[in-house]
Amino acid sequence: MKKYYPMMVDINGLRCLVVGGGKVAERKTRGLLDAGALVTVVSPKLTPQLAQWADTGEIVWRRRLYRREDHEGCRLVIAATDQAEVNVQIRHEADARGQWVNVIDHPELCTFTVPATVTRGKLCIAVSTGGASPSLAQMIRDQLASMYGEEYELHLELLQEMRGIIQQRVPVPKERYRLVKELAGEEWLEECRANPEKVRSKMYQWLDHALSPQT
Repeated sequence: MKKYYPMMVDINGLRCLVVGGGKVAERKTRGLLDAGALVTVVSPKLTPQLAQWADTGEIVWRRRLYRREDHEGCRLVIAATDQAEVNVQIRHEADARGQWVNVIDHPELCTFTVPATVTRGKLCIAVSTGGASPSLAQMIRDQLASMYGEEYELHLELLQEMRGIIQQRVPVPKERYRLVKELAGEEWLEECRANPEKVRSKMYQWLDHALSPQT
């Protein structure tokens, strides 16, 4: 089996094509929209949610069967049909145009796969089996979801704030590293879990003290 190179891709504002109008197409479209993509869906019929997105202008709906010209201007393509010959045609057309393509349930036709993910704000934990077993990837994802709670979202938000202040006020790289590492520790994570309303002010107080001249 081929190996995939793991990476996070910025598709904000990029045109993406989804062929299919069922539940899987809906799930894939949701992920693309969450990432800021401009999504075109091609299908004679849509799920109620896809239809709602079409009605509100969140997606472009081409209410018909797939055509090769649907690829025009797209950077990424998802084939969510149950027709093998159409999936192969989509893969060939994407190859000809240099587009990334994911064919649902057919990893041999994919140039990329979509991992199972756990998201906590800016934190994203991805699990992939290279298409070998999506069910196992989802099981591991569910295990991780129980391990990494909502406190990680707040902790990471605060770390980003503190890191910006430290970069501005601390000129010595080694000292910057020490402070950021300490703020990323388990003690502050527990504060985010136990006292989410108070942890921000407490962290600012701690940082002000750490940056104050010692007498």
